[in-house]
Amino acid sequence: MIALLSLVIWLYLVLLHGRFWSSGPELQPGTPVSAAELPDIDIIVPARDEVETIGPVIASLVAQDYPGNFRVTLVDDNSTDGTAAAAGNSPRLRILRGQPKPTGWSGKLWAVSQGVAASSAPVLLLTDADIVHDPRHLATLVARLNAPRVELVSEMVRLNCTSLAERALVPAFVYFFQMLYPFASVNNPASAVAAGAGGTMLVRRAALEKIGGIEAIKGALIDDVTLAKALKTVGPIYLGHSGLATSIRPYPHFSDIWSMVARTAFTQLRYSVTLLLLTLLSLTIVWLVPVGALLFATGWIRACGAATCILAAASYVPTLVRYNRKPLWVLALPLIALFYMAATVGSAFRHWFGTGSQWKNRAYGAEQ
Repeated sequence: MIALLSLVIWLYLVLLHGRFWSSGPELQPGTPVSAAELPDIDIIVPARDEVETIGPVIASLVAQDYPGNFRVTLVDDNSTDGTAAAAGNSPRLRILRGQPKPTGWSGKLWAVSQGVAASSAPVLLLTDADIVHDPRHLATLVARLNAPRVELVSEMVRLNCTSLAERALVPAFVYFFQMLYPFASVNNPASAVAAGAGGTMLVRRAALEKIGGIEAIKGALIDDVTLAKALKTVGPIYLGHSGLATSIRPYPHFSDIWSMVARTAFTQLRYSVTLLLLTLLSLTIVWLVPVGALLFATGWIRACGAATCILAAASYVPTLVRYNRKPLWVLALPLIALFYMAATVGSAFRHWFGTGSQWKNRAYGAEQ
């Protein structure tokens, strides 16, 4: 019966869960259709010890082929590695030295809030210090912001997929994100599902002010999703994949990706043991039971397992294609799911033993 339940779940996911498996949509390069649709834009880049990536990131931003006015503000969050100096010089670039973080704020959001406070443009692009942008990107984002009108345009940028660890785990990370937040549901104003991806978030200042500004989400560690959920209460939002922005942050080892997941996975579960156990049970039914039924059962139970495995494998192929991975990687999907389950448990243990969420030599825990 558990094998049958797994099959029913997968039939729902494939047929009724917002076409999460389609790995779309993706914005095509575009420009606003009239001068009236060219708002001034302030680009906010929070950075803490990003000397290895900040140079090409800022260079790509100041070189945007956007017909309107724009300015780049780098908020140097007390870096110790020369991040500000590595950002270069440009008439479009302004560097702010971040103030000490107050209690209750996450470091990134405190840096973002300082950049927003120092800006005046009606549209803001919030982007990360490891994202390189095609020159057409800003104009493309503005075109989508205007037609049809939305309050937020966010994109899952293309992630690094070079090392063995990245090739094995990064496409699955994107796939699981799509499963958790189907993009079609996010983009449906009638749906309560909301999410954003922090690498690219173009937002109207008026909408941000309506939700109380960045301060309204000041303690959020999963800030992109939290911000998107708040903004969807104001108006429609858009989430898609990007072909014009790429993360250059490397994850060379499996342990690097483990740490990335473990940093916030338990936060996503609101630090709840009950939710953790329910999540592990659900993932076991979805990912491990079908494989067990296929390998060790007989008769109709094995048939259920086989059908479920085929559905799961087929749903993963479009994401593999997006990342130029061979379809045979579908065979590793149960093991990859097991890796992410273990990292989620690891996230809980980090919280219970006091290490909590850490990033750039800064810990977030009870002080939030």
